Amino acid sequence: MPSMNKFRAGSERGNRRAGDGRRTVDPALRQLRYALTAFFAVDGFVFAGWVVRIPVVKEQTGASASALGLALLGVSVGAVVTMTLTGRLCQRLGNHPVTVGAALLLSASVALPAHAHSAVVLGAMLLLFGAGFGGMNVAANSAAVDLVAALGRPVMPSFHAAFSLGGMVGAGAGGLVAGSLSAAWHLSALALIGVVVAVVAGRALLARPAPRAPGPGPEPAAGSAPRAGAAGPVGWLVVVLGVVAACTAYGEGALADWSALHLRETLLASEGLAAAGYTVFALAMTVGRLSGTWLLLRLGQTRAMVAGGSLAAAGMLLASLAPSVWPALLGFVVTGLGLANIFPVAIGQAGSLAGPRGVAAASTVGYGGMLLGPVAIGFLADWFSLATALTSVALLSAAAAAIAYAMRGSAQAVS
Repeated sequence: MPSMNKFRAGSERGNRRAGDGRRTVDPALRQLRYALTAFFAVDGFVFAGWVVRIPVVKEQTGASASALGLALLGVSVGAVVTMTLTGRLCQRLGNHPVTVGAALLLSASVALPAHAHSAVVLGAMLLLFGAGFGGMNVAANSAAVDLVAALGRPVMPSFHAAFSLGGMVGAGAGGLVAGSLSAAWHLSALALIGVVVAVVAGRALLARPAPRAPGPGPEPAAGSAPRAGAAGPVGWLVVVLGVVAACTAYGEGALADWSALHLRETLLASEGLAAAGYTVFALAMTVGRLSGTWLLLRLGQTRAMVAGGSLAAAGMLLASLAPSVWPALLGFVVTGLGLANIFPVAIGQAGSLAGPRGVAAASTVGYGGMLLGPVAIGFLADWFSLATALTSVALLSAAAAAIAYAMRGSAQAVS
């Protein structure tokens, strides 16, 4: 992994030193950071707001569990297909315009599922919603890679913290209004809020082009192709970084769907206490990402990823094999802290190596891990037990740490 020297070298143009020695940030870059943070937050807010209304939409469509599962697959299909195309679109149009366009598509399309009256129609609507989500994922992360390089500070985790916070607010608000607002009104309100944020924050994002990373010697812009002779090694490293992201996203997806069931059925927790499993995990991830910049500045990216994967592996072994509820909850907290920064760092590294196409490739592989997690846990639980199945999260977290350690120095050799 690249050392922190790249960030420090990059700070000369984006950050200046005041007379008293304190670092001051270019106001234009600060404005871009605020705007981009708003896009990450609204992404999580809109997506989580939709998720809490899935049960109501299921009743509305009259879909069976299997039919609903196929319809929900529309989000994944739309996202994955769009991710593979967005990198090229970012290179042609720029990261900022594509981010704004994807945010508008994501926000506007979230209102559609409330008007579906069959599983087939719902699936078609969710294809559009997934396309907005996938495009937003790649474009916003590509824009973040550019900004991180220009600022000269590893602030990538802060953007993902905004996504996590937005998701928590979206889910919490959705739960509060679920009893008083219909799905149609709720999702329409989400769409309106998302569009307004995209328009307001989009003005700041479109006011100037994506910043270029300063530093010694000529470097390709974030959206340009790798230099000749490096495409092979760069492509291989991007795929490996995607695998690291997938190993950790596997855990996020698995805990979102199975943590409450593990506490309820394996450890016989009350329904309310079982629901706390994912809550404490999500809170720990948010705290971890908010402190991610501080952590990366002190440990560097390789050591942070290795430590995070190792911590998550230990935490998940505790959560999976604990004999009672409270140690399991502690394990979920430790797992959340460990996994928090691995995905954003891996995606950021892929973007540094290969621009938007690198972000697109790594995000597609990483997102595949999130899709695979819940399904794999289900099969493993049938074959063995749910507790045993959840140890696969620990295994893949350890694998992410091992891969990150094995890759140390590889990125510098081709960059």
